[in-house]
Amino acid sequence: MNPQKLQIRFVLAVCLLACTLGCALAAPALGAAGPDDDAVRARAVMADLLRIPSPAGVQETYRTPIRGVDHWISIRGQDRANPVVLFVHGGPASPSMPSLWQWQRPLEEYFTMVHYDQRGAGKTYREDHSDALADSLRIQTYVDDLVAIAEHLRARLGQEKLVLMAHSWGTIPAMHAALARPDLFRVYVGIGQVIDVRENERISLAFGLAEAKRRGDAQALREMEALLPYPGDAPLTRERIVAARKWPQHYGGMAAFRDETNPWYYGAARLSPDYDDEDRAAINAGSLFTLGRLLDEYVKVDFSDVRRFPIPVVMLMGRHDYTTPSQPTADWLQRVDAPYKRGVWFERSAHMVPWEEPGKMLVTMLEVVRPLVRE
Repeated sequence: MNPQKLQIRFVLAVCLLACTLGCALAAPALGAAGPDDDAVRARAVMADLLRIPSPAGVQETYRTPIRGVDHWISIRGQDRANPVVLFVHGGPASPSMPSLWQWQRPLEEYFTMVHYDQRGAGKTYREDHSDALADSLRIQTYVDDLVAIAEHLRARLGQEKLVLMAHSWGTIPAMHAALARPDLFRVYVGIGQVIDVRENERISLAFGLAEAKRRGDAQALREMEALLPYPGDAPLTRERIVAARKWPQHYGGMAAFRDETNPWYYGAARLSPDYDDEDRAAINAGSLFTLGRLLDEYVKVDFSDVRRFPIPVVMLMGRHDYTTPSQPTADWLQRVDAPYKRGVWFERSAHMVPWEEPGKMLVTMLEVVRPLVRE
């Protein structure tokens, strides 16, 4: 299929979405209307636009028990016969379900897309955020949850193997799951891949320092130089990480060429038909609930010594990503032995590849990933 035609098709879909929402927000109200009424009407328009009427399609958002915890799962696609993509969201506890409307709809024509709110995240956090659940928050727990969800989907959707796709934090349990259970997956697609957390932190701050010097930003230089040596031998605490990432993200290391921390992403849930007010409140609550409990393990993550990967691997790498810098991923790809390996650079992206370059992502999934599923 012609990539240029696909790009045009995607742009038209986005324009339609923007036009439809704009009409909804601009339409005269039946009674007195405030900002909340506008949001309700916009979500109704979004729900109708996202509805999948195809008889062969699937559209489900449901709760199901996975290893003792009720997880929320979203399944969307125009044809059940299409390959199934299981998407593992970032964070920890930054669910992708409330923002999938921003980038996923064209992919649903060629793949059945599955998202789930991990334990302690979003809608799943609302089901259980007990002390007992808090004590279970370990990387291996998320790996075991992911494997169980993959097995659940195989049975529910009638497909032997899935495409495993992960973003940011989600690449950690996903890499472990692919290594432990390659029988479940046809290909692994990493986005904002984590290879070595400490090396990522070093590269990120080095970028921030270089950019601050280039811009003559004295305040930024003072703040970052106060952190040196970084990461050094001191513990990588939440406070140090937040301080170290402040300026690299301000300089576009989270979203390329933007000096804001993605208000379009963090506000996405307000237009999501799948998320109500309590679900939206649970996003921040889940983040606070999980991060501190996972941090000690997270900062020790290092896949550098993984020299053999059991399934085809495709890495989507933002050229300007200084949240999980892409160069360690490119270096790892060069030395790893895998049945198939491919790195795709996204020149206009930083950390948020699906949101920043959804057109190129669609073309990449069709030209690179889908042929691997057919083999």
